[in-house]
Amino acid sequence: MTLPIDLILTELKQALVQSTRVLLQAPPGAGKTTQVPLALLDAPWRAGKKIIMLEPRRLAARSAARFMALQLGEQVGQRVGYRTKLDTKISAATQIEVVTEGILTRIIQNDPMLEDYALVIFDEFHERSLAADLGLALVRESQEVLREDLRLLVMSATLDTAPIAQVLGDVPIISSEGRAFPVEVIYRPANFKNTHLIDAVVRVIKEALAEQTGSLLVFLPGVGEIRPTLKDIHSKFRLVELLKSGCPLNP
Repeated sequence: MTLPIDLILTELKQALVQSTRVLLQAPPGAGKTTQVPLALLDAPWRAGKKIIMLEPRRLAARSAARFMALQLGEQVGQRVGYRTKLDTKISAATQIEVVTEGILTRIIQNDPMLEDYALVIFDEFHERSLAADLGLALVRESQEVLREDLRLLVMSATLDTAPIAQVLGDVPIISSEGRAFPVEVIYRPANFKNTHLIDAVVRVIKEALAEQTGSLLVFLPGVGEIRPTLKDIHSKFRLVELLKSGCPLNP
């Protein structure tokens, strides 16, 4: 399957050969999170060192690592692994590490030169957080003082390039096209005085599956809501039947 990000990968590779700092703008669904790190595995400047990618959320970090490993036909923890709070899957063979914000800060504190790494990727930088900004500042300091060869790639779906360009200096800015699909907004207000959030979500999922075709994407506040919702769906709607209908359920 061809993704929009595939069209600019050659340009991105060349930019990282010529510059140690690059900005990448790519809308949601372009494929930047799971395609860019894999595309850079054969970069000449990597010289056997690893790529580390920052993901703001633990669930996203684990999912991205698993999907990249799947594309390589491997288990997570081989060439692609992750490190999050209380959960690590890496090995001596790991070349791409997907980590969360606190982990990156700790790595830099323990090794300011980032000797094991050739590239630091900040994914979803538009979400902005104190930890991500701190990580970026520390990586820039490492570049300027200790590692001129260390590369930095900032990726975002919606990024105002002016403020970040001020921090990074005169850097190449590469843009990827996205894919647009028609969207119809249908509201199903829930009376939360008498209905629990998970019960309301499960009810709306049932309605959507009955009325619509195709896949279903459900947004919930966090893992604490995702897992009970999945459990409820499995028990109420019979998971096997849902899978047969073409609606896979992925936490």
